[in-house]
Amino acid sequence: MNHQHLIELGLAYSGTSLRYPFDPDLPVLYVYVGNRMFALLGRTNAVESVNLKTPPDEAWLLRETYAGSVLPGYHMNKRHWNTVLLDGTVPDEVIVQMLDESYNLVVAKMTKAERTALTQN
Repeated sequence: MNHQHLIELGLAYSGTSLRYPFDPDLPVLYVYVGNRMFALLGRTNAVESVNLKTPPDEAWLLRETYAGSVLPGYHMNKRHWNTVLLDGTVPDEVIVQMLDESYNLVVAKMTKAERTALTQN
């Protein structure tokens, strides 16, 4: 798994866009209706990484299961975000599930009007 593949997967979700709000080298996937990010791509010690939203009760489980490759979200709320190192330790299928869950958690927090607008796009 790498940044390019994650970007391609993320842009396939309804109502998403790619932006660079922090730095030209830090792509962020947004749900543009509601202007909410669901994946922040970066580097951790020269290894590509991604911050993904996760349910708090699952965050610690993923960190324990993939110790050293799934970490508390760097510069994020550590209860709700994990940083996943794209070093091959976490299986691609698991990363795809985590990306999907991150998107769905963000959409679930949107207002009803925003969710309606999202489904109309």
